[in-house]
Amino acid sequence: MVCADERGVVFAIGEFLRNAELSAKKISFDRKNEIATAPAYPIRGHQLGYRNTANSWDAWSVAQYEQYIRELALFGSNCIENIPFQDGPPGPVMKVPRDEMNTRMSEICNNYGLDYWVWTPADIDLSDSVKFLDEVHKHAGFYKQCPCLDGVFFPGGDPGNNHPRFVMPFLKAVAAELKKYHPEAGMWISLQGFSEEQVDYFYEYIERNNPDWLTGVVSGPSSPDLAATRHRLSAKYKHRHYPDLTHTVRCQYPVENWDQAFALTEGREVCNPQPFYYAKIHNRYAPFTDGFLSYSDGVHDDVNKVIWSQMGWDPEKDVHKVMAEYSNFFFGSSLADAGADGILALDRNWAGPLEENGGVETTFAFWQNLEASHPELKGNWRWQQLVMRSYYDTYTRRRKIYEQNLEKEANSILANVKSSGSEKAMEEALRIVNKAENELISPELRQKIVDYCEALNQSIGMQTSVTKYHASGAERGAILDFLDYPLNNRWWLKDEFEKIGEMQSEKEKLDRLDIIRTWENPGAGSYYDNVSDISKGPRVKTVTEDATDVAWWDNGLSRKRLSTQLFQNFPKLEYQDLDPKGRYLIRIAGYGDALLRIDGEKGRTCIIQ
Repeated sequence: MVCADERGVVFAIGEFLRNAELSAKKISFDRKNEIATAPAYPIRGHQLGYRNTANSWDAWSVAQYEQYIRELALFGSNCIENIPFQDGPPGPVMKVPRDEMNTRMSEICNNYGLDYWVWTPADIDLSDSVKFLDEVHKHAGFYKQCPCLDGVFFPGGDPGNNHPRFVMPFLKAVAAELKKYHPEAGMWISLQGFSEEQVDYFYEYIERNNPDWLTGVVSGPSSPDLAATRHRLSAKYKHRHYPDLTHTVRCQYPVENWDQAFALTEGREVCNPQPFYYAKIHNRYAPFTDGFLSYSDGVHDDVNKVIWSQMGWDPEKDVHKVMAEYSNFFFGSSLADAGADGILALDRNWAGPLEENGGVETTFAFWQNLEASHPELKGNWRWQQLVMRSYYDTYTRRRKIYEQNLEKEANSILANVKSSGSEKAMEEALRIVNKAENELISPELRQKIVDYCEALNQSIGMQTSVTKYHASGAERGAILDFLDYPLNNRWWLKDEFEKIGEMQSEKEKLDRLDIIRTWENPGAGSYYDNVSDISKGPRVKTVTEDATDVAWWDNGLSRKRLSTQLFQNFPKLEYQDLDPKGRYLIRIAGYGDALLRIDGEKGRTCIIQ
């Protein structure tokens, strides 16, 4: 083993262990696997901020942090980023004071030869000279305490709302303090949230002052385009990607073609292995950068971190090979290929309309077999996550099919409303749709999900519920709290029926019930498209970043009709074979104003109901 430095020894050990045959009391390695290799990109890291917002590692001990950092290094990561200032008071599950953990993380990185970075936004008004100086002193005190510090990343926005005319003098001041204690450390800034005028001001400042204290620019969510940033930025300065690997919706890289049922229940921070997707994103943007240091808020994206670490080392590496090495290292050599296949199958579970994706059941059977065949892995948190995902996906699919069929049955009850009367029809329709709560589909799967969430809390501190496990918020990995969220419109129907019950005449009631009954089936010669659900929008032609964005109302527990809860800002729909002499009424449900265009021509403004 010949390595350039001590850090190289760690990477070489990782290469060896990922490819060796690992079994009980035995490690075998074929000499034909000997290679000489070097990383393609110099910055390959992940943000592991010790703060209450995180959905798992805020419950960790120092030893758990050290193990996780070491394992990332064995897959090619060379830097770790902490969040030392944000989130104020300690969370309810923290075992170690934040100041102590901040220092220990620095020590861990130093011991393994890894770079230690910090993410330090300014939530204060930097135009206030007193607050400005106080913030500089806070930074200086922290720098002094760090055993090692290699990079300071200041986000221009998200959070923070300071103009660069105040940000740049502030960074110059803290850079001077940084150099006192860590002469080789770099100062970085992102242009996140900057307006066009603010971005121009930044580049004009750079051109005018040519600051030596600035190391580079970070491109993250809501930053200007990566390629344009590299083009506009002087070659003197480095450029780092800050990719969001941790979120599925309302994020930088939302899941493509995600079914609404997943978006509403699995939410923003579920176990989300997407190896092919993230390999594609890495390789698309990496050539414009000097590498990446990803955004993460938990271990649910563990597979994605490994993919980015390995792509940063070798963008040409086969994705299945990376997953086989992952499975070999964490689950044992007998599961190298099977584990890889299972992970890739989970990725495919999220492709397209859920009702049409029979592969979800096949993937579930595959993981059930692995689960039964390898009881020795039941305490392995990575294994627990993946098996749990297979249960959650399958339970969600079965629920959606079952609950949607209940709603169709309820609509057939409303079709006979004239003979039964409005009150009796509404009562019976509600009884039918509420079977989703009173007569559960596959309750044994539901219980397994509950059990795995408990196991994950015990093994890795994962907080899958706000009330039960102290998740910091409903969208911060609290998937257990959405396990029973309606996948039909029973909540909306109940609210609508209450409004109808207050109407004065039976005719008014019948007219409204007829609209509800025919909402998705408006009649012969008519069309219905649900922009929120890819299985019900055959004429929707746009697939944008907004296409799977949840309108996060009522902390994720909105009672609005499901078709209004995902959206696109500028959807395009294509209708063929319309009657040129016919008259069509366009009814829209959603949020805001709909500025209709027909064949590119502006139509009337419709207020969305």
